[in-house]
Amino acid sequence: MTAWKKITAIMASAVLVAGLAGCGSNGASNGANDGKLEVVASINQWGSVAQDLGGEYVAVTNIMSKTNVEAHDYEPTSRDIAKFTSAKVSIVNGADYDSWAVKAAQSTNANLVNAAESAGIEDGSNPHVWFSSKVRVAAADAITAAYQKADPDHSDEYAELNKAWHSKEDQLEAKIQEVAGTVKGLKYAATESVAWYLADDLTMDDSTPQGYAQAVANESEPTPSDIKDFQDELKQDGITMLIFNSQEASAATDQITSAAKDAGVPIVDLTEQMPSEYSNLLDWMGALVDGFAAAAK
Repeated sequence: MTAWKKITAIMASAVLVAGLAGCGSNGASNGANDGKLEVVASINQWGSVAQDLGGEYVAVTNIMSKTNVEAHDYEPTSRDIAKFTSAKVSIVNGADYDSWAVKAAQSTNANLVNAAESAGIEDGSNPHVWFSSKVRVAAADAITAAYQKADPDHSDEYAELNKAWHSKEDQLEAKIQEVAGTVKGLKYAATESVAWYLADDLTMDDSTPQGYAQAVANESEPTPSDIKDFQDELKQDGITMLIFNSQEASAATDQITSAAKDAGVPIVDLTEQMPSEYSNLLDWMGALVDGFAAAAK
């Protein structure tokens, strides 16, 4: 069953769950949230931005927060859908990454923020948009606008929180520009295009073999020839690092990471969902930038 069919099948159940959760509520949120603006985010990286931009005035719920679950294949439950039903602001990633969440949110009256759309990135593009400086900034401003629309009484406070967030993003941008000065033009290869936006912001050159990259992008298995081409590429002197999405480990990636180790190519290990040791997206991005810089030495 597709995610959309499942959403359609359980929507009535979700509405019932939301209704039960809201019994005794008053105003914009249920009593358990003490009048805070109810916000739901499909993935934890955008949920962290939502919390930073809302501060004490919002109660943010993340649907996905574990690094062992992939959003493309996520099967929402009735309780997941109910969270969208009761929210006043919903935040989704878009770009076909979390279609189940987009469709669930669109069926409600919540103020909807689609991070990819906020920066003009369309469905079918690389969906890992939280790695992009441009998207982070655009999505943050869209979230603040949604908060001010849903909760105008705290409009000034949301504006101040937005200003503080931009200050932190500016610090991250400065770090990216500094590291870009040392890694510009360096060749890297990747088991998946997860961190492409970040590598692009760092002005690095994606040298992943085309056959392998196309197979992964099409969600098909790389052929033995694709894997051999990748292994051979890693043996060359030009590749400075391998970016490995450990959230999508497989027999094929095992062969590729083993080849990288044998060739002495540094491996930058990362995941799609924000790891639990980071409380916000910007800290995570900063740590990854440090990781890229260390691998390039």
